[in-house]
Amino acid sequence: MRENLRSDRILALVALAVLGGGCFWVLWPFLSALLWAAILASVCWPGLLWADRLVGGRRTLAASLMTLLVTLILLVPFVLVATGLADNVAEFGQMITGVLKEGLPDAPAWLIKIPLVGQSSHEYWQQFVHNGGRLVDELAKLAEPARNAALAAGKGVGRGVFDIALSVFLAFFFFLYGEALARRLRAAMARLAGTRAEHLLGIARGTVTGVIYGILGTALAQGVLAAIGFAIAGVPAAMLLGLATAFLSPLPVGPPLIWGGAAFWLFEQDQTGWAIFVVLWGLLVVSTVDNVIKPLIISRGSSLPFAIVLLGVLGGAVAFGVIGLFIGPTLLAVGYRLTMEWTSTDDPPALADTLPIEESDTHESGR
Repeated sequence: MRENLRSDRILALVALAVLGGGCFWVLWPFLSALLWAAILASVCWPGLLWADRLVGGRRTLAASLMTLLVTLILLVPFVLVATGLADNVAEFGQMITGVLKEGLPDAPAWLIKIPLVGQSSHEYWQQFVHNGGRLVDELAKLAEPARNAALAAGKGVGRGVFDIALSVFLAFFFFLYGEALARRLRAAMARLAGTRAEHLLGIARGTVTGVIYGILGTALAQGVLAAIGFAIAGVPAAMLLGLATAFLSPLPVGPPLIWGGAAFWLFEQDQTGWAIFVVLWGLLVVSTVDNVIKPLIISRGSSLPFAIVLLGVLGGAVAFGVIGLFIGPTLLAVGYRLTMEWTSTDDPPALADTLPIEESDTHESGR
């Protein structure tokens, strides 16, 4: 009898493992979109509660309004970036056509002054001065790798747009059934962590909010402001440089590398006034976001180790593509904070930190 009972339990566990593995396999292509949808719902939950009160407790309408708002916030920047990139690509194509026809101009004087590689770089550049045919032959060697890189980049951007669109759609259902999901999550965490469950969930949600508002919000703000400054100064590919600024924002010297390079280019073009403007814009506007605004809107996220943020951005991009820039640092930050809290020897405050989602537990999820 005992052997039969034991065999039944083993078969049940195997069946559950197979079922769980099958579900995970089905959801794997959409895992990044699901994660980002859950993050969006968590960060936007106070806004959902406000909208729910505004429309008289009609949860479906409130969820629809929040989904529309999230769509506008995420879609408009992508449309602007895509439009700007299209213009930049056209300008870049015209510039390349002229260079291929006439060859490179004379190498700049500062190139030869670079230690170690200056002399060789200057001599290599001079081979193609006013010699378009030779330049075309040299670039032909890079045509195939460049084409493959462009195709891969296009696929990555397309997948990123699809993931973001899908995550916004899925966020509607997180808004709609958030309380029920939160109760299930609290029950599961209570079995795993006991009395520390509520405290750990509060830490996790606070960390998610901190990362999104502090680190990623700062990156987006710096990218937009940098692009505006570049456009005012007449720097080519302003939108593309703004994207680079946003991507390098988590690095301490990332944005100065971009606007500093733009200022140097303007100075080389004998536009000293605009070069000074870009430097002042970078110091007083772009860097102010990181040095002033971020500490005001985030306390937990700003105390994260730099390595966590850097590895999250880079690893997230490799693992999930474009949307991984958002998911990567969030996951690592939550993992880091929960690990530090779980291994802490201090007694957790009893029910001191709870999920704000509890504020509306009286609502019916599907209403």
